[in-house]
Amino acid sequence: MTHADAADKTRFLVLHDYGMGGLWWWIHARSAREVVETFAEVEVIDHSDAVERAGTWDLDEVDIDAPTMPGGLAGLRAQRDAQRNRVGFGALADRSVVHLRRRWDGEDDVDPAVYLMEVGPDGRRLRQVELGDDGTAVKSSPDDWPFNPPVVDLFDPDVVGMEISRDEFEAAWLRAHHEDVGQ
Repeated sequence: MTHADAADKTRFLVLHDYGMGGLWWWIHARSAREVVETFAEVEVIDHSDAVERAGTWDLDEVDIDAPTMPGGLAGLRAQRDAQRNRVGFGALADRSVVHLRRRWDGEDDVDPAVYLMEVGPDGRRLRQVELGDDGTAVKSSPDDWPFNPPVVDLFDPDVVGMEISRDEFEAAWLRAHHEDVGQ
């Protein structure tokens, strides 16, 4: 990297949250958007307290233009490279709210269900309706969840096929009940 290249880049704290933990890096890039366009399933962390805390950790420092990446990050770049030329890549990335339908086939001791999700620009759920195979409809929001990591990567072209209308989501939300209220 030349001195001019370094001057054009900023250090970003980047997280790949894989559910039960996460991988962290410092990535030097021209923008936060460049980071999420280059690596699948990552988020740029910009909360000042988290950035300050991470400053004490021994994290890999990576230049976004480097030909090789550390473990974990290389696979996320390859995943994004494979998505880049597919129809729908990034189609949902600039939306403030996206409504999605996702089927869960009953893994991890969770009953099969369809999840209707209202998702923010960071891929985190804002609201959710769980439609059970038995006809139940349970609604929930961040106050109901102990954790709320990103559940979708809005650059992923496969997510485009999950999109539903706001009207469909709102109709299901109105019909659903909170689990603690009963049916």
